[in-house]
Amino acid sequence: MAMHIVLVEPEIPPNTGNIARSCAATGSVLHLVEPLGFSIDDRSLKRAGLDYWPFVKLEVHDSLDGFMKKYGGKKRMFLATTQGGRLYTDVDFCDEDMILFGRETAGLPRPFIAEHEEAAIRIPMSEDTRLRSLNLANSVNIILFESLRQQGFPNLK
Repeated sequence: MAMHIVLVEPEIPPNTGNIARSCAATGSVLHLVEPLGFSIDDRSLKRAGLDYWPFVKLEVHDSLDGFMKKYGGKKRMFLATTQGGRLYTDVDFCDEDMILFGRETAGLPRPFIAEHEEAAIRIPMSEDTRLRSLNLANSVNIILFESLRQQGFPNLK
């Protein structure tokens, strides 16, 4: 039993480190889809989640296509994007769901979102265009903990 957090081409080491810490603390699986904007051995990445890295269930994928070949059609997937047509709170999350998040500067590829439009979800935010989106680590935690809450926080105390 585990939720799956998928970071597609993450760029900022501390964000990924914080997300890795959340995944370790919740028993969730972290998927990193290359290319990464840093080395997994990067000091700043490890510093953000140093005590947690040995406990992170980690899978690294060479590309989004490679990830989809392995998991597409086999697990339910949701795309977290500001372009999402429905709120993340409108989803009934289940064990083993995968939630995909894009790069900090660009999000998920637009053609990929268009291809999987029915799976696109969003966090409600101000319409003020100066506020593009929330921090990646914050967005992951908002959706991850909602999914776990819906499931009664399985295996957590």
